[in-house]
Order: sequence, then structure tokens, then C-alpha cells
Amino acid sequence: MLDKVLDRLHDPAVYALPAMALLIIIEMVAIKFSDDEEQTGYDLRDHRTSILTGFGALVSSTILRSIALALYLLVYEYLAPWHLPTDSWMTWVVLFFGVELLLYVYHRASHAIRLIWAGHQVHHSSQYFNLSTALRRKWAQWFEKAIWFPLPLLGVHPALVFTMHSVHLVYGLFAHTEKIGKLPRPIEYVFVTPSHHRVHHGTDPEYLDKNFGSILIIWDRMFGTFQPELQRPTYGLTKQLNSYSMWQVQMHEFINMSRDVRGARTFKHKLGYVFGPPGWRPAEEREDKGGTGAEPAGVVATGQSSEALT
Repeated sequence: MLDKVLDRLHDPAVYALPAMALLIIIEMVAIKFSDDEEQTGYDLRDHRTSILTGFGALVSSTILRSIALALYLLVYEYLAPWHLPTDSWMTWVVLFFGVELLLYVYHRASHAIRLIWAGHQVHHSSQYFNLSTALRRKWAQWFEKAIWFPLPLLGVHPALVFTMHSVHLVYGLFAHTEKIGKLPRPIEYVFVTPSHHRVHHGTDPEYLDKNFGSILIIWDRMFGTFQPELQRPTYGLTKQLNSYSMWQVQMHEFINMSRDVRGARTFKHKLGYVFGPPGWRPAEEREDKGGTGAEPAGVVATGQSSEALT
């Protein structure tokens, strides 16, 4: 395990930490002296929560990644019909687009399945949108580590997979800011930009469950989940958490989900509370309340079970 931890020091995301810290400080100064009232600014308590949550996520990721790497090496060695050469540019093309597509599928699933959303909502829990928000990551990363199975099975070395994922995480820092407006049209058409990702963090009805891409926005355009930025979004959860406790940020939706499961009348309802979309309720409860179904995936728990953001 110590070797795995030391290996993690060579991760692109770890190398980027000093630059991330510097950029966060520069953005804070820029926000403080900005006269743009359309920006959300920052709160030092919110920054602290995001940064501490990020360090906790780094520890969690190191442990889970070590376990996943061992399992994926078995898949790569004994199940893959061939091994793609690690020094071939074609391998890196397959790797880039493979990681991109799997991240899109995983990200979209995390807004559609409450069990996965319970972890993912951490990243959406801040009512601010700045570079520190990129660090606000979940500790429950088992689903995120499980999505890579197709790539080792196709002969991509697992170490390359996790390296490419780290590159995507580093790119994500750039997308979490209000200090960058819309970029030239060709860039906006192909890549995930701050404008696109601001939409993804919005709680406004037209923004819920949109723009799931990591580096490329083309998947959203292809699969009908693209939404341009029309006005400045309202950030956070649709039912705001209003807490700076990193423990509550991480655990509240798991607690809400457990409570709903304990109170469910049937086994089918228990499954619905876990694997249904965020906001799911049994039909009889929806009828009693005059509802028509589950809320959009972005509408999820944050204080009372099931009502959060995207």
C-alpha cells in the first residue's frame, strides 16, 4: 500500500496541486476587487469546506484506486484478448475517447440513480461557483472507480486509464469559474467551457441535468443533454443544504436515503429509494401529494430526502 501511495505522487492531479492553489488565490483576489455584481463571489467558509473535502477525496481516491488497479490488472492480464501498446499514439486516442465517453455515461447515471447521486451531490452542494468548487469531491468513489472495466478489457493498461482520468480532473479546474465568459464559438462547440459547466451546476429548471461532458461537449450535443447558458445560474442544490460541515456535505443524502429505505412499505419501494432517480416516491405517495412522478435527476435530497441539484 505504501508503494501505491508513493506512486500516487506521480499522478498528474497531484503535480497540479500547487498550481491549483495559486490559481484559487488569484481568483479570490480577482473576485474581491471585481465590480461585477453578476458573479457569486466567494465565502471563506465555503472555500474551507471545498478544500478539506478535496483532501479527504484524495485520500479516499488513493485507497480505492489501489484496489481498483489491482483488480483491473487481473482483467488486463487474463481477460483482455490483446494488449494495446502503451507507446502507440492510437492507444492514446482510444484511451482519450474511451475515458471521455465512460465519464459522460457515469456522470449522467450519477444524476439518474439515487445511490450514485448520494455521492455525486457533494460536488454540487456549494452555492458558489469558483475554482475551489472543483475540489469539492465525494469520498464515496467506488462507482467512479468501477466504470473503467471496458478499457482494461479492451487491452488498455489500467495505469494509463487512471492517468488519463487525472488529466480530466485537472482540466475540470478550468471549467469552474465565473471569471471566464463565453469563448470563441469553435471552442464552445467542441469543448466543455466554464459557460457550459456553469449550466451543469445550475438549479434553474432549464439547466437541470444538462452538460455532462468532461473535456468534450460533443456527447451532450449527440445525446440531447446540451443546454447553452442563457442567464447566470443559481448554484447549489434545489433544496439548499446551508451547511459548511464537510461531514454533513458528504453524508446527508446517504442518511436521507437510509431513512427512506427503513420507512418503505415494500421491498420494491426500498429498491426504488436506492436505485430509482433522485426524488423518486411510490405512486401512492405522489397521488396523495398531487405529484406526477419523480423529480428531475437534478432534484435531489439535501435536508429532507430527495431534493437536490444537478
